[in-house]
Amino acid sequence: MKRFKKVAILGLGHIGSSIIRAMQRAGSAEDIVGHAKSAETRAVAVDIGLVSEAFENPGEAVRGADLVVLCVPIGTCGSLAKSIKSSLSPGAILTDVGSVKAAIIRDVGPHVPKGVHFIPGHPIAGTEQSGPRSGFAELFDNRWVVLTPLPENPPEQVQRLEDFWLGLGARVERMDAVHHDMVLAMTSHLPHLIAYNAVNTASDLEAVTKSEVIKYSAGGFRDLTRIAASDPTMWRDIFLNNKEAVLDVLGRFSDELSVLQKAVRAGDGETLFDIFTKARETRRGIIAAGQDTAAPDFGRSSGHKT
Repeated sequence: MKRFKKVAILGLGHIGSSIIRAMQRAGSAEDIVGHAKSAETRAVAVDIGLVSEAFENPGEAVRGADLVVLCVPIGTCGSLAKSIKSSLSPGAILTDVGSVKAAIIRDVGPHVPKGVHFIPGHPIAGTEQSGPRSGFAELFDNRWVVLTPLPENPPEQVQRLEDFWLGLGARVERMDAVHHDMVLAMTSHLPHLIAYNAVNTASDLEAVTKSEVIKYSAGGFRDLTRIAASDPTMWRDIFLNNKEAVLDVLGRFSDELSVLQKAVRAGDGETLFDIFTKARETRRGIIAAGQDTAAPDFGRSSGHKT
């Protein structure tokens, strides 16, 4: 893999700092710099050795970089791209890590200068943690990164970005942006919506106190609270920018939920058993694909969760 001379990571939170740690492990760049709005974040990033320099002005960060990665909430990607367009170097690759791709292309695309290669991307990895100290090099190991190349992208530049992610331990898939958004609406966005709603429903139950919800949390509810601990700003932007696909899968989910509701009310054990068995087979498929482990931990294991 050809090393990048200078990589600029714009946004030094969980994903940005994990990319940097993985790059440091792989030796992917000669120099890595960063940008963050917060002075505290910039100071921490330099102090813990994430970046050689951390800039308040994103334009200064990208100057001379041959790879620029937008690691900020989806709703701010367009304005960030506009602020750096005059500082981007010809021939540079510009990419992102957003969970929605069609909106990113819509918002960022108009601000990409001629000669800069904008190749949207999405690493399907992460935890509920945040901040520059939360990143770790292993986050992308055996996880999928989806690239949604544009028609104007030179094949060799797309391949270079794919090789970059492979070097960080990831597996790479290329996909149409609209199809990506539908897939992620089902596999990521809907589960988060369910988690937020379930946790809030439990908190609002009049017959159960909030202290009881916390004290007697079983494994399933505890897992939902972990998902619901994700960054509210990021997820607000995801739902606002992928609402058509989310509403589509939410409608399908509501139909299936209605079937379950009727089965429970009618005491229809056969239907419940069939639905639960089908769901278990999907879980087994995820384990067989290496995207999780079957080892029980009951929420007590240490280490990083993805």
